[in-house]
Amino acid sequence: MSDSRITTPTTGMTAAEPLAPAAAPLAEAATADPAPLGLAGFAMTTMVLSVVNAGLMNAAIAPTVLGLALFYGGGTQFFAGMWEFRRGNTFGAVAFSSYGAFWLSYWFLATFSLRAVPIGQIHSAVGIYLLGWTIFTAYMTMGALRVSGAVTAVFALLTLTFLFLTIGAFGSPVPATSSWTKIGGWLGLATAAAAWYTSFAGVTNSTWKRTVLPTWPMAATGRS
Repeated sequence: MSDSRITTPTTGMTAAEPLAPAAAPLAEAATADPAPLGLAGFAMTTMVLSVVNAGLMNAAIAPTVLGLALFYGGGTQFFAGMWEFRRGNTFGAVAFSSYGAFWLSYWFLATFSLRAVPIGQIHSAVGIYLLGWTIFTAYMTMGALRVSGAVTAVFALLTLTFLFLTIGAFGSPVPATSSWTKIGGWLGLATAAAAWYTSFAGVTNSTWKRTVLPTWPMAATGRS
C-alpha cells in the first residue's frame, strides 16, 4: 500500500491507525572542543623539531620528527581543523587545518620532494617554503588578537620562529649551522611551551567546569 496507515472498518466507520508512532526528533550531539587536541599535536611535533634546530641534540635524530609530523602534528591536527569547521569556528578551522597540512607537507618534503632538488639549492627551497608559512602565520596572528592572550602568544612566537628559520635557510648553504636557525629553534621551543599551556588550560578548564588556568580571552570569541 502506498498509504502509511492501516484502514479497519468498524461498525460502519473507518478508523485509521498509523503503522508506528512518530519518532521523536533526535537531539544533535554536542561536539567537544577540538582546540586542545590540535594544540597538543602542534606543540609536541614543534618541540621535537625545535630541539634539533636549537642545536640541543645531534641533527642525526631529526628523522624522529617525521612520524609525529605525519600522524600527530599532521593528521590529528588536520582533523581538529575539520571539527572546528563543524563548530563554526573560522579561525580555528583555518589554523588547525593549515598547520596540520604544514606538518603533512613537511613530512612529504623531507621524505620525497627534496630528493629531486640539487644539493646546492636545498637551502633555498626550504627557505621559500618557510617564507610562505611566515607570511601566513603573520596574518593569522592578527586574527589571534581577537581570540585570547594565550593563542596570541602562540601565533606571535610562531611567526618569529618561522622568520628566523627562513633567514637561516636563505642565509646559509647549511642552515643547521646558522645562528639564525638556532635562535629559531629556541623560539620554536617557546612556541611549543605556549601551545602546550593553551592545550593544558583547555583540557583542565573543560574537565573542572571552571577556569583553573587562565587563557585571557579577548572581546571576540574567534567565531564567525
